[in-house]
Amino acid sequence: MSTTHDVINPATEEVVTTLDLVGVEETDAAIAKAVEVGPAWRAVSPADRGMLLRRFADVVEEHTEELARLEVTNAGHTIGNARWEAGNVVNVLRYYSAAPERLFGRQIPVAGGLDVTFKEPLGVVSVIVPWNFPMPIAGWGFAPALAAGNTVVLKPAELTPLTAIRLGELALQAGLPEGVFTILPGKGSVVGERFVTHPDVRKVCFTGSTAVGQGIMRKAADQLKRVTLELGGKSANIVFADADVEKAAASAPMSFLDNAGQDCCARTRILVQRKVYDAFMERFEAAIRAVRVGDPGDESTEMGPMVSSGQRDTVRSFVEDAEATGHAAPDIAFRGAAPSGKGWWYPPTVLMAHGTGDRAWREEIFGPVVSVMPFDDEADAIAKANDTAYGLSGSIWTRDVGRAIRVSRAVEAGNLSVNSHSSVRYSTPFGGFKASGIGRELGPDALDAFTETKNVFFDTQA
Repeated sequence: MSTTHDVINPATEEVVTTLDLVGVEETDAAIAKAVEVGPAWRAVSPADRGMLLRRFADVVEEHTEELARLEVTNAGHTIGNARWEAGNVVNVLRYYSAAPERLFGRQIPVAGGLDVTFKEPLGVVSVIVPWNFPMPIAGWGFAPALAAGNTVVLKPAELTPLTAIRLGELALQAGLPEGVFTILPGKGSVVGERFVTHPDVRKVCFTGSTAVGQGIMRKAADQLKRVTLELGGKSANIVFADADVEKAAASAPMSFLDNAGQDCCARTRILVQRKVYDAFMERFEAAIRAVRVGDPGDESTEMGPMVSSGQRDTVRSFVEDAEATGHAAPDIAFRGAAPSGKGWWYPPTVLMAHGTGDRAWREEIFGPVVSVMPFDDEADAIAKANDTAYGLSGSIWTRDVGRAIRVSRAVEAGNLSVNSHSSVRYSTPFGGFKASGIGRELGPDALDAFTETKNVFFDTQA
């Protein structure tokens, strides 16, 4: 029996469309098709596979505005962000279109013969995409997987499936053979679960919560199935007294308000050296109050709505409803503005952290809420930054190059920025330490996650 799901516009709460969700039978059929076409896709010459991926990129580029508008409607992303996200898919496809001809093995000197290695595809790769960045994270999984010669089955999040479905259609339009890249909208408990348990799926790429990632890893262990897990974050934004405090404060809002704070790289813990704390907070408040929250389709909007009423309720449980959930009410320093009426809006909110044990300081809120805390010296900043289960991203503000290097090496996180908040570039590796995940996406490192190294020795003495 098929089930349906209403896709809702987060800014208006109106139903955009109703989708039929696939079940286990359809998932098994798609996996069987991916297995069937796998040898032919693997046999496509490296140059031709690269050409197909470039053609796919060209077709996506031709539909950038359509995809961006679809994401505004489906996920509530601002139009500026959505255009970047569609463009990121194009860039990632083009980057990995060069990979098929550069999957180099090695010739290793040995006695008595020739020893060479090959990079072999895994087979069927599954990609489970979250609702916060539906387009880019899909591309980070399927582009390198396809480039390495794997076939791909992809499950978008139930809340935000529309751009993934469209990308699947564009792949066929670009000439990718049917069954090589298949989109399966469905429940995580059905489609995602089947990806993990199906013996023909050789790898699971998952982006989402740490708790769900842990469950996937446990179940994948039964088949020794490979996993790449990009999980939660609680990143630190460290501002030293010698930094350009005005620039650090001006840039701080969008370091945690991008995508309404629904970003695992969000810098949701701000650490400010005590001697510049008051100056920073004064400038930070002005910057927060200037953030434009509203219609995500408006070119001037900086922050849109939250993705769902449930996610907004989760954020409220950390702030307004904290006492109702058995936690102490936080100390609100100041807030920005947000629309009222229809739509899942939530105002930018800044909390005063009184210690590293505060719930809002320790737990991932996944909304437009940040906590601020002073620190005394470099050692104190590092200790407070590392006092977390997570280790995904972070920023360091200082004019001292030596300090920038020392602190970058000392902070336990996979992606750090000095005097900026940039975390993701398609040509550099992305991933986390500790509970923030396993493996690396993007850059040259990602291909290793989609291939096996085969070693072959040729006896030349026979």
